[in-house]
This record gives sequence, C-alpha cells and structure tokens, in this order.
Amino acid sequence: MKQYDVVVIGAGLAGLQCARLLGKAGRRVLLVDRKNSLEQGIHTTGIFVRRTLEDFDFPSDCLGPPVRHVRLYSPARRQLDLASPHDEFRVGRMGLLYQRMLENCLRAGVEWLPATRYANHTKLKNSLVVRLDGQGYSRWVEARYLVGADGANSRIARDLDLDLNRQWIVGVEEVFDNVPLVGPPRLHCFLDAQLAPGYLAWVVHDGEQAHVGVGGYPSRFDPLTALVQFRASLGAIVDLSQAKLVERRGGRIPVGGVLPRIANPHGLLIGDAAGAVSPLTAGGLDPCMRLSSFAASVISTYLDSGNADALQPYSGELFRARFVSRLWMRRAIAKLDDPALIELACAAMRLPVLKSFAWHVFFGRGSFPDMHAGLASQPAVLST
Repeated sequence: MKQYDVVVIGAGLAGLQCARLLGKAGRRVLLVDRKNSLEQGIHTTGIFVRRTLEDFDFPSDCLGPPVRHVRLYSPARRQLDLASPHDEFRVGRMGLLYQRMLENCLRAGVEWLPATRYANHTKLKNSLVVRLDGQGYSRWVEARYLVGADGANSRIARDLDLDLNRQWIVGVEEVFDNVPLVGPPRLHCFLDAQLAPGYLAWVVHDGEQAHVGVGGYPSRFDPLTALVQFRASLGAIVDLSQAKLVERRGGRIPVGGVLPRIANPHGLLIGDAAGAVSPLTAGGLDPCMRLSSFAASVISTYLDSGNADALQPYSGELFRARFVSRLWMRRAIAKLDDPALIELACAAMRLPVLKSFAWHVFFGRGSFPDMHAGLASQPAVLST
C-alpha cells in the first residue's frame, strides 16, 4: 500500500493550490479528482477580483481582458453605473487555468489520480487508510492527513465529522463566444427576486466571452427556467442572436460563511467544502486561494510537530468573526422578495452615501483575511 503525507480530494482551484504548495514544501502528495479532465464540469464563473490578481500570479493568457465597469439594474431595469480607475475584475479561462495549475503541481512532485472517487477512509493509529474507486477498480492508500476540497456538499466533511454547509444558493450560467461588445467590458448585475430570488442575475462581457447566468435559493426558483427567461430578456442589453454557446455551468454556492469546525487531527476542509465564500456577494475565488494557501502552511507545521495545537489557527470560528456584518446582510437579502421594495432600494442607491456603499461592495478591497504574513504573495501558477 502506497504511503503519502497528504491526500487531497478535489482538483478545483482550492485543491490545486493546496497540493502545489505542499508539494513545493517537500511533502508526498496525492491529488485525486473524479473528473478525467479538469476542463470538464467547471462550476465557477471565474471572476477574479483585483486583490486576488495583485497577490497571486496567474498567467495572463488564462485571464480575460480587465473589467472596470459595473451596471446595476433594478427589477424595472433602471440602471446605476459604477466605474473604477483600476482593473477590478478579470474572468478566468478556468479550464486552461486548472491545466496550468495541475502542470505546476506535477512539477512540484504531486502525484495525480484522475477519474477516481473518494469512497471512504479508516483510521489507524497515526494515519488513515483511504479507499479510492476508479472505473472498475478500487485502491487503498495510506495518508498521514486528508484534505477535503470536494465542494459544497463535501463527503470528506461528513467522514471527518467536521461541519457541513447548510445554506447555499444554486447558480447556472452559459458561456458564449461571438457576442458583440457595446462600450467597455462590463459586469451587468440584475436585482430581480423573480429571476434570481436571494441573489442576482448577471452578464459579464469582457470583449472575448460573455457569461450569462442566474443564481438564487433553490427552494424558490427553477434555475434553468429562470436562465431561459433571463436570456430572452436581454435583447436591448446584449446581442445574443449570433452567439455561439461554449458551455453551460452550474452548481451549489455555499453562503453560510466559513464553517466553524473545518479541521481536526485527521484532516481539514478548504474551498467550498469549508464554506470559504463571501456570504454577501457569493464570491469564492479570493477566499479559496487564501484559505488553501494557509491550509498548506498549517498542515506542514502539523506534520512536522505532530502536535494538534498546530491546527488551532485553522479555525472557522476565528474567520467567521470577520464576517458578522456580511452574514447579517445575507439574512436580510434572503428575505427581500418584494419587487417594490427592491425597486425602492435600487432608487435609494442613487443617493451619494448609498452609491458609495454599492461602489465599496463591488470595488472595495475587503476580502478574506491574510492569516499568515507573506503567504498570499506566493505565486499561484508559474508563468513558465
């Protein structure tokens, strides 16, 4: 039975970042994903914010053109324009980015096992025996530590007796080529409780691709039906008449904040599995990068010392304290379903104070905290 220091389940952004840093630190790492290719089954829109782009080094060819403009729409489609002097967003070409990150994992000595599912694990005295199921076979590996990067509905979390996401929205979007760009690259956000209850509908067009999507609480709408309705309503905003559909994406987005218990002496959670998503905006890429980087540091310290106290800084309770206001705002948004009230709120945002608040929500640099000095500045992907 092959032995590893760490087995990472899930090769999304979080799993790839954590595995690469552990490999660079000299750990024996196995990275496992149920997909045969990382370009399949992408769930995220891939909008990277300025703070992430400044702190992590992504190859430029894996990112779309910069976006500085946001346009908010009320239920009646009244508009509020916001603009930044900075390059605030870039949309990742996520399939290509995942492949680049995987290549750098392999360069760091990480072993890669695609088309394989985590089945279960059993505990030995100082390690775990992890069962992994492929197509027509099973294998068992021994690991000193297990990392769950397996998404919002994490099986690793259940098996490690860690906390589970209980609150989420569902998002679905379509990615198009051949969409004419009118004006500068722009993120269009639609506040409409009928189309997207508890969240929003969106179009982000960076001049190369257009992403059209809806998100909301699954008990209150049918995402695919809402997407069809939303797409049909966009004729005056974006011309999709000659658009070429590239792919459709969808999945759960946890919005309950970072979970309180995300680590124990046998394993920990990162990314969506840990609830590392902004409760207010549902943005998860920046928290994903920072938390997975911090996790790699904590795991290395723990493996060297064998002392469970090394895991104490990796506490969801500590992280949640930074987001109390966002959690309360999420609760308020969840209950806001009256179109008249939403229209009134959108009108109020034209007032200087509230417009400044809206500007801060979209362009502010507040994000997931830097838990470890200097860690976030490590390159995410080498440009070579």
